[in-house]
Amino acid sequence: MTVKPLRDVSPGAQDGEERLEQSLRPATFDEYVGQEKIVDNFRVYAKAARARGEALDHVLLSGPPGLGKTSLAHILARELGVTLHVTSGPALVKKGDLAGLLTALAPRDILFIDEIHRLSPAVEEALYPAMEDFRFDVVLGAGIGAQMMEMKLERFTLVGATTRTGLLASPLRDRFPIQERLGYYEAGELREIAVRAAAKLALPVDPAGAEELARRARGTPRIAIRLLQRGRDFAEVEGDGRLTRAIVERTLERLEVDARGLDAMDRRILAVVIDTFGGGPVGIDAVAAAVGEERDTIEDVYEPFLVREALLARTPRGRVALPAAWQHLGRERPRGPQGSLI
Repeated sequence: MTVKPLRDVSPGAQDGEERLEQSLRPATFDEYVGQEKIVDNFRVYAKAARARGEALDHVLLSGPPGLGKTSLAHILARELGVTLHVTSGPALVKKGDLAGLLTALAPRDILFIDEIHRLSPAVEEALYPAMEDFRFDVVLGAGIGAQMMEMKLERFTLVGATTRTGLLASPLRDRFPIQERLGYYEAGELREIAVRAAAKLALPVDPAGAEELARRARGTPRIAIRLLQRGRDFAEVEGDGRLTRAIVERTLERLEVDARGLDAMDRRILAVVIDTFGGGPVGIDAVAAAVGEERDTIEDVYEPFLVREALLARTPRGRVALPAAWQHLGRERPRGPQGSLI
């Protein structure tokens, strides 16, 4: 299986850190930790499609960032023995960008579109006939003399990944026969991921160190891998090269990750809701302006974890800090109507 990034969405060449992170990803279903039901289903889908010699049905993967959607796309391509072509929604600006991708696909190839909810309306509409009828319509000329030319495409599989399923138009979402949502990982699963990644890095890890790292990784493999890489730096420079619990705690302290896995921005968001807006309810735009972060980043990256940890609530009137947030930040909850609201 080969991977072709058909459109470079980042300036410059991929740096060493990104290449290292890719090397730590699982290469097969057997190496993939967690999401057991989804993985078991994909084993069946891939085996059946390969036995029939057909392209796999289109797949939509949703869930918070860092849970393994891209890794699943790579594994599917390997299991099917086809080429994976990688791009992202923001990179497809006009129909011509999509046409170049689709016409380069060989039979049964996989086109992976990350952040598919960010496709432009024109590109999204052009994708409909490609997904259903494996054709692409090209308009030649302009005005009264314009003509429509139909381009036949090879049967391919579209794998879309999104963190915001609600932003997908219904016609696009309904064209994915296979739809799976990835959930957060348990600490035991993250510990196994960290141990496997450490073995690939030839990094000795104490069980207590792996346990502590997994506990503070916010239920996200990508964060566990990132903390592991930073822990390796501290282990080599300030330790004996072994990732012990003491080294992990020192690493997380330097990275400002507290005992519950909250980083500096998490705590800043909670502090703004509590200290500036009295615990809420407060609109997300007001929170974003106060912390100096994009609204989408807060909604996609930070809020899912804060909501999952029962620290923040999304209500029709806005965001509300829950009692655990007041306690975690050492704030005293107000008495009276505001206290009863929380």
